[in-house]
Amino acid sequence: MASEISVTDSLDDHAGLSRPLLPVDRRVKQGGWLFLLSLFVFFGATLLLYAIYAVSRSDDPLKLVPLPKTFLVSTVCLIAISFLVHAATRTVRRDRFHATAWLLGISTAAAVVFTVVQCLAMTEILLGPATFEGPGRGVAGMVVVLAVLHALHVLGGIIALGIVTTRSGIGRYDHERHWPVDFAAHYWHFLDLVWVCMIVTFWLTTGGFGF
Repeated sequence: MASEISVTDSLDDHAGLSRPLLPVDRRVKQGGWLFLLSLFVFFGATLLLYAIYAVSRSDDPLKLVPLPKTFLVSTVCLIAISFLVHAATRTVRRDRFHATAWLLGISTAAAVVFTVVQCLAMTEILLGPATFEGPGRGVAGMVVVLAVLHALHVLGGIIALGIVTTRSGIGRYDHERHWPVDFAAHYWHFLDLVWVCMIVTFWLTTGGFGF
């Protein structure tokens, strides 16, 4: 049986029927882009459902309770992380290994700070009047659910950043092999975009930030 398979494979090769496997790097890149696309569809559908729900409760006065201003702090932090990781993709292409490791390390620390600030913001919402009084808790609860979903993906990004930072520190990446650093940047750009869309949607469907 093994000889028959080998003969068949040989004939297919000579006939031009065999399909060569994609290079490993290329397959990894395709998988990464498909992963980001699936997350984009997921968050897009979730935001749409939230917007429909919020509009359906537009007559609820408690829906106008202001959002915690710590959301703005976390937004600035997230944008900073995106810029730092993007800068790391530039330094690794120039074989500046020390600078790349530092940028990724600072990004990881900033991501932890972002998570802590998000937890404080969600706690403020959960302990506020919109959660405990009247039907307005529905919108407030949805805000927290979406923020938690985003935070869970941020935790995944922190783990990935930690791995990439460690490997960068031991010289695993250079100007030829740096896709993990690029993907980390793409992933954090994606988280940045999703959060900005979320915060704008929250702003338009709640009491905003009180100014």
